[in-house]
Amino acid sequence: MSQDRSLALDDTVRRYKVNVDRSFDLYLFTLWALIRTAEYAIQDKAKKLEKLLPSDSDKQFTAVLAENELIQSMVRNDAFQEVLRRRKLKNRIDLDNIRMFYQDFAKTPEYLTYSRQASHTREEHMEILLTLFKHLVNNEPFNDFLEDYYPNWVDDESLVVGAIKKTLKVLPTQDAFFEEHRPQGEAVEDFGEKLLRQVIEEGDELLAVIEPTLRNWDADRVAVIDMILLKMALSELIAFPSIPTKVTLNEFVEISKQYSTDKSKDFINGILDRLMKQLNKEGKIRKQGRGLQE
Repeated sequence: MSQDRSLALDDTVRRYKVNVDRSFDLYLFTLWALIRTAEYAIQDKAKKLEKLLPSDSDKQFTAVLAENELIQSMVRNDAFQEVLRRRKLKNRIDLDNIRMFYQDFAKTPEYLTYSRQASHTREEHMEILLTLFKHLVNNEPFNDFLEDYYPNWVDDESLVVGAIKKTLKVLPTQDAFFEEHRPQGEAVEDFGEKLLRQVIEEGDELLAVIEPTLRNWDADRVAVIDMILLKMALSELIAFPSIPTKVTLNEFVEISKQYSTDKSKDFINGILDRLMKQLNKEGKIRKQGRGLQE
């Protein structure tokens, strides 16, 4: 909105909600890609046994990566399969990509050992799936593959990685396990939407508080992203009592590292430190209210 004056607040809120939903799609899609990669073990086993002279290693190989109870609990989960179909995610992954991801993982010593074991515990199944996921996330072609479908992978990687690790650690499951990771009202509306609306509606008031702390800087010379981050942080400090001030400071410094200039980290840190001292002195920080007017 700071760059496109034609955007209305409601349009911006709608875009925000679309992107939140896209993050949930990304979680489902990434999990499905993991499952499809594991399932390729069945084809790998068939190819090994089809050889004219299969080696002892070929004969010992099992498709347990695909056939274990943890993977199968998701493959056979009607609710999970339905949400993939409804969101049109099932057929987005072509076999060539899956083959490439699997074959790269199949060379690892962890997988070679696992696939030749005669028996496995649940913990061993879980560990190999976590190892597979870590391998995929550290694989450049896999990252490119996800980003081709979901440009928000760059922004949401840590969120999705954390959600999938939690998912794998509670398998096997028969319920709608994925619903735990659907963005909920408290985070999406009570925090995200409220913060978005407040920063836009009270932008001038927030700027008036920020400007005196800039000292030798003209507000017009501050990078657009930096000013947005300062307004967001200031709004959070004033209107969200449940968030510790130190958390707000650290979070926005980290965000500036990802989205702004190399020097922004120190700039944001310095300005927020001054703002926190000023607001504490004036008794405005952590005020139970909707905004600065109160």
